[in-house]
Amino acid sequence: MKAIIAGTAIENIIERDFKEYDTKYGSAYAAIDGDYLYILRHGKGHAKAPHLINYRANAALLEEMDVSHVITTHAVGSITERLLPTCIGLVSDFIDFTYGRPLSFFDGVDRHLDHKEMSSVFDDELKFQVIRASVERNLRISPSIVYITTNGPRLESKAEIRAYRAWGADVVGMTLNPEANLIHELGIRLCSVCFSINWAAGLDEEGISFIEGESRKRLTKTVLDLSLDALGAI
Repeated sequence: MKAIIAGTAIENIIERDFKEYDTKYGSAYAAIDGDYLYILRHGKGHAKAPHLINYRANAALLEEMDVSHVITTHAVGSITERLLPTCIGLVSDFIDFTYGRPLSFFDGVDRHLDHKEMSSVFDDELKFQVIRASVERNLRISPSIVYITTNGPRLESKAEIRAYRAWGADVVGMTLNPEANLIHELGIRLCSVCFSINWAAGLDEEGISFIEGESRKRLTKTVLDLSLDALGAI
């Protein structure tokens, strides 16, 4: 089985019955369509804030459903010109600036203690397939984006964004970590696709202005279709 983990907007795109699945780590909301599993990251109706998402339950459901490949999608804010608003990119690395979230399966409590390396979290074959699919759809995609994950749910200050840019981050979001860490720990092949819906704080003279309405829905659907194309080629 293959999977997509996405924001709640896919409830309006994927016409399937999303229901609650119990795992050892709590509940996850998902729908099954043939060989594909769709997980609502925030739960039904976008009920859970980024710092309260049960990331371990979502990742555990992948394991229980014997998922081999997963693409996660993330709406982000742009920090550098490497990913402009309305554009799509592939995450190549991350800076995890979260706190208070369960960070690992292998903490010596539920599972044995282990120190998983994080130098190659994102699968090269899946990334290639996303790029191939983007070429076929005549879409431009940034192939190497550094994502910094903040805790949320508040947005970042101007000074924080200046610091993140100096650290080498291209985009900022609230959901990549610990999601990517946990999926990687389970040995599931992962690719993370991000799409920008705004400039981060201090980078737009008009303040923070989000892409909304039909434009955001079209962008979300484009990312979903691109992900399905890539997974279908595996």
